[in-house]
Amino acid sequence: MTDTGLLGVQKTLTPVLKAKALDNLLPAPILGDAYAERVMRRLDPGYDRRGFGRSQMGLAAVVRSLAHDDWARSFLSDHPDTVVLHLGCGLDARVHRIDPPATVDWYDVDYPAVIELRRRFLPPRDHCTLVGADVTDLTWLDRVPRGRPALMIAEGLVPYLTEKDVHRLLTGVVDAFPTGQIQIDTVPVWAWRTSKWDPTLRKYDARFHCGFDVPAELAAWHPRLEYVDEAPMYDAPILRAKAPARIRCLYRVMNLVPGMKRSTRIVRFRFRETPA
Repeated sequence: MTDTGLLGVQKTLTPVLKAKALDNLLPAPILGDAYAERVMRRLDPGYDRRGFGRSQMGLAAVVRSLAHDDWARSFLSDHPDTVVLHLGCGLDARVHRIDPPATVDWYDVDYPAVIELRRRFLPPRDHCTLVGADVTDLTWLDRVPRGRPALMIAEGLVPYLTEKDVHRLLTGVVDAFPTGQIQIDTVPVWAWRTSKWDPTLRKYDARFHCGFDVPAELAAWHPRLEYVDEAPMYDAPILRAKAPARIRCLYRVMNLVPGMKRSTRIVRFRFRETPA
């Protein structure tokens, strides 16, 4: 595999990218991300040939990406002048999948080392700006135009931040824009507290730093922020419809374990201008 030079939590972009690449090899993909397959092949030409190389156990992460994509498309359809803040973007090709109009300004934000990988492996796009920064250092917001609707997408990011950082990030975005939508995914407190024993996270020398049993309660952090809804992940209808039979069976069994069905919550919030 290509030496990416990534450290710790930055390495977690690889299994998510691999899941999307393997999904693209299915006869009827869930996400259908050809960029993921192309980039993964360049990173690791034999990624689908070793051991569990073609295992589709990561399809739940693909479902998560689709949920975020669908919400984003809906918001951009209603707000074509949006500023998109794609935080912790990794090597996700979301801007290419969604293909927003030229009236949308898109910002892909991640650690500088990750942004350098994006420059190597993903094509540039007009009206898409790459920002190499720690998302918790909100000085990167100074580069973003204000006075327009904002769409913040933070897929697979929030559990790796502290609650203090999540609070500052969400309230900072709400304070910076007149109206917008915030899309995140969270884990419960038990998943956060046991993450140091999670074999996948240990493999990448990473762990979670926060968890929320009722993520809708994050709306109380700002008077303009309101909870909208959640999207299913491990029990998503599209997962039951399109995953290979063996994988469907495994997820069905996993969902019987207390707490597993909602061990990741895909959550949507909205904020509006303060009423006169």
